[in-house]
Amino acid sequence: MKLRPILALPFLISTAALAADLPKIPSKSIAAKKELLFSDDFQGSEPAKVWHKVVPTFTVEEGTLKGTQTRDVTIPAANGKPEQKAHAAVHGLEIPTKDSVVECKIRFEGASMIDVEFDDRKFTGSHYGHLCRAQVRLNGITIIDERDGGMRNDIRDMKSDPTKKEELAKLLKGRQVTYPAKLETGKWYTLVVETVGDEMRVTIEGKPAAYLKSSGIAHETKSKIELGVAGKNGFFDDISVWNAAPAK
Repeated sequence: MKLRPILALPFLISTAALAADLPKIPSKSIAAKKELLFSDDFQGSEPAKVWHKVVPTFTVEEGTLKGTQTRDVTIPAANGKPEQKAHAAVHGLEIPTKDSVVECKIRFEGASMIDVEFDDRKFTGSHYGHLCRAQVRLNGITIIDERDGGMRNDIRDMKSDPTKKEELAKLLKGRQVTYPAKLETGKWYTLVVETVGDEMRVTIEGKPAAYLKSSGIAHETKSKIELGVAGKNGFFDDISVWNAAPAK
């Protein structure tokens, strides 16, 4: 059994998160757990074979999954090689879901962002099949509908056209939301991401932290779950994934 440092201070959600311009976060779970699809406590010397690399670099370290962003700068195309854009480290699982509950422990040790993402590589309407994600930073929790928001192909194309600025803003309205939060480096937090229909709800240490209702979240087949880390370093542990149904 792994021992974890006791949290000296409770997780704090700023009262500003309940401001009128942010959706009210449901106080109770929106998802009821059904069958357990996957779990991993990272006790091996390297990630289990079910995991696959998407963007380096992830390693197993002292019974945890450690993510470190190494593609931290964009490298221009040269010598026949294509441009390599800066990108967070990403580790993936092939777990088809529609509605789900993803629970894991996270810890910041220099990382600027840790996230849980849902994708469908067979879906061609958005860049790389991106659907939706929950991002955690020390000062805030963000939920993004990428399928019908910033990763939708036509919306991405509009970003390079300054004459489309107002139209773009209208299309992106309501596709992303950020709630303020206060987390600390070096402490473990239990992160839960519930996805039911067109809703996503996030809790930290059992407390409501973020919520978004947006059409892209309702994508029928979320074929991949990916974990991301921006910066250096972020840790995951004790991840579990359940199929879910709407809570009664």
